[in-house]
Amino acid sequence: MLSKPVLIAQISDLHVKPPGALAYGRVDTAKALERCVAALNAFEPAPDFVVISGDLVDTPTAEEYDYLKQLLAPLKLPFAGIPGNHDSRELMRAAFPAAPYVQATGPLDQKIEVHGLDLLLLDSSVPRKPHGTLEASTLQWLDATLAAAADRPALLFLHHPPFKGGIWHMDQQDLFNADQLAEIVRSHPRARLIACGHVHRAMLTIFAGVPATICPAPNHVVDLDLAQLRGPSFKVEPPAFHIHAWFPGESLGRVVTHHVPIGQFDGPHPFFGPDGKLL
Repeated sequence: MLSKPVLIAQISDLHVKPPGALAYGRVDTAKALERCVAALNAFEPAPDFVVISGDLVDTPTAEEYDYLKQLLAPLKLPFAGIPGNHDSRELMRAAFPAAPYVQATGPLDQKIEVHGLDLLLLDSSVPRKPHGTLEASTLQWLDATLAAAADRPALLFLHHPPFKGGIWHMDQQDLFNADQLAEIVRSHPRARLIACGHVHRAMLTIFAGVPATICPAPNHVVDLDLAQLRGPSFKVEPPAFHIHAWFPGESLGRVVTHHVPIGQFDGPHPFFGPDGKLL
């Protein structure tokens, strides 16, 4: 019998605009977030925590962060966010002043304990640049934090992927110092997952010996152009989020990531009838 897992929901790349505005003149990101929040609230069993892995707003402006907070207000679950390349550290810090930021200024790194699990939120944003970098203070903090509790599994969250996914224009703006992150991850076996955003579509690979994922978005996706056939483009595909389920056990337990579509779908329907026979 499996132990009850700890459920960490991840949503990413919300790109909230001012009220009434559409992203790229086409995508209603506010409505998309409303649907996402409703799906999170309806998920059973309820996730233990929600991580928002960057690009909470789009421009950014204080008005967008005010609207973001209004859209997140119905969320019944505890949450925390880290900035992406569309965010502002200063405006995020002002919008969410109660967050457990590691430093009073600079990167918005955070450590959040959820039952037996550590969530380490790493700020990879570079002000006014599309690519990502983990600053020296973030790397030092991560190394020290991972070393401080070797018996507690840790999930690492950041906006920019530390690996190339094959979409040419996104690979030009990923995490520029991924090698420094890899060195730390290899030194600390308690790092069980690296979860990112930025590309708006689900991906999975191995990075520094650890599973690394990209979370889908609730609104639009980056076009899956693996042959540089088109200029940078987006599509509107079925929205989704991730549920990272950590099952406690030997060797720091294990993590399973589930892709959860957002929307109303037929079912669930039973496989078997009252007599136990397959329908």
